[in-house]
Amino acid sequence: QVQLVESGGGLVQAGGSLRLSCAASGRTFSSYAMGWFRQAPGKEREFVAAIDWSGGSTYYADSVKGRFTISRDNAKSTVYLQMNSLKPEDTAVYYCAADTYGVTPDTNDYEYDYWGQGTQVTVSS
Repeated sequence: QVQLVESGGGLVQAGGSLRLSCAASGRTFSSYAMGWFRQAPGKEREFVAAIDWSGGSTYYADSVKGRFTISRDNAKSTVYLQMNSLKPEDTAVYYCAADTYGVTPDTNDYEYDYWGQGTQVTVSS
């Protein structure tokens, strides 16, 4: 079992920054990959970023590449999503997810078996 708790969401103006955190508990954090997804109102959940077990390999959606950075601190059992140059279209509920069967980054949500409760990010224009 893995429990995930996100934090760091909020309201920010376009061009601003936010850092999301996701604290994990349960299984050994350094044994699995992690990902961030988001879901905007009326839209399907979409992949944002993923990171392997060590933090040495990352993958990003084209829409956030160059603006968002995923990282992890295995000593703190926490994964982060640094979001810069935010745009109104980044407004969504952001979810972290754990792929406890994989160590490499995955872009498909069905690969992830544990999910956090989500944190709202709202970017005003």
